[in-house]
Amino acid sequence: MSSLTSLTELLQQSGVQFRIHDLGRQITKISPAQFALIETGQKVYPNPYLHHAWLALTLWNPEQKLQNVVWFLKFPLDEQGHLIQTVRDDFINRLMLNINQMLDAKELSEAEDALKDNPFSFTPDDEKMAMYHAIINRTVGGDKSQFYPLCQQYFAGERDWSNWQDLGLQGIAEIAVNVTDHQSSLVKNFSHYQQQPLIALCNALENGAIDNNLSLKIVEKLDAIINSDEPDIALSCSLLRALHASPNKQLIEETLIKVLNASIGQNPEVLTTIAVKLSTQLTTAAVLQLYLEKLAISDAGQQGFSRILADLMFSQELRNVILQAFRSPDRSEALIIAIGQMFGGKF
Repeated sequence: MSSLTSLTELLQQSGVQFRIHDLGRQITKISPAQFALIETGQKVYPNPYLHHAWLALTLWNPEQKLQNVVWFLKFPLDEQGHLIQTVRDDFINRLMLNINQMLDAKELSEAEDALKDNPFSFTPDDEKMAMYHAIINRTVGGDKSQFYPLCQQYFAGERDWSNWQDLGLQGIAEIAVNVTDHQSSLVKNFSHYQQQPLIALCNALENGAIDNNLSLKIVEKLDAIINSDEPDIALSCSLLRALHASPNKQLIEETLIKVLNASIGQNPEVLTTIAVKLSTQLTTAAVLQLYLEKLAISDAGQQGFSRILADLMFSQELRNVILQAFRSPDRSEALIIAIGQMFGGKF
C-alpha cells in the first residue's frame, strides 16, 4: 500500500464503487478520469470556490449499494487553480494510517473512521447535505424519505398553501432531483407557494435541469419583485439560484441585466448570489460590465468589491475577461476608483 500515490489509485484498488461531486457553487459530477487529471495537476480544478476544491466522494460495495459512505473533503488550491500536491500527499498519508481498517471492514460504514480527525474533511450545511443525499440516493436506487409524499402533495396543490411547516428539506431536495416528474405541477402552482417553501424549492432547483416553462415562471416572479415597493431580497436570491438550471441562456442573461438595472441590483446579497451561483454568466461582456459597475457602488463597499472579485478571478475562465473589463474605456469613475483600491493603486 505504501506505493500508492493518488486518491484515485487508492479508491480503484479498494474494490469499492465511487462517485465524485463538486460541492462548491452547485453540486456537479466530476468523472473519475477528470478527477485523476485534477489530482495529478494536469488539469485545473473546474469550479473553485473561496480558493478551495469542495469535494464529496461516495463509496459503496458493488454488492450492497445501499450501504454507502460519503467523504466530504476540502482542499486548498494554488494560485493557478491546481490541487496542491503536498496537500494531496498529506491527506493520503493520514488516510493510510487507517486504511487497513477501511479495506478490511466487514461493513463499508466502518470506513467513516478513515477520516477521523482529518483536517481536510468538512460538514456541508443542511441544505446541501439534503440535496446531495437525494442525488446519491437516486444514483444507488434507494427509497425516498418520509418527507417526499408530503412535499409532493404540497407542490402539486393537494394541500392548503399555508400548510407547509412539516415539509422538510429532504423531501424538497427529492422533488428537485426528480423535477422532470413535477414540472407541470410546479408551473401550474408556482404563484401560490408560500415564501419559505418556495425559497427552499428554488435553492434546491439550482442543481437540476428545469424546463423553459418553469424558467418563465421564475422570471415572472422575479419581475413582480423588481416592480414592488418593498422587494423581497431573500426570495429574489433564491429565484436567481433556480434560474441557473434553466436551459434558456438568453433568458438568464436578459433577466440578470434586468435585475442589475433594478433597485435590487446594488444589494450585496443579490450581487453575491450572482457571483457565487451564476458566475458562468459573467463571461458575457455586457453582463460583466454592468455587474462590475453595480458592485463598485453597492452597499458591499470596497471590502465586498475586493473579496467578490478575488474569488471570481481565481477561476481561470473568469480571470481574463474580468481583467479585460477592468481596462474598458467605458468604465465609470466609481469603478476606476474601486479597481485602484483593490490593487493598491497599481493596476
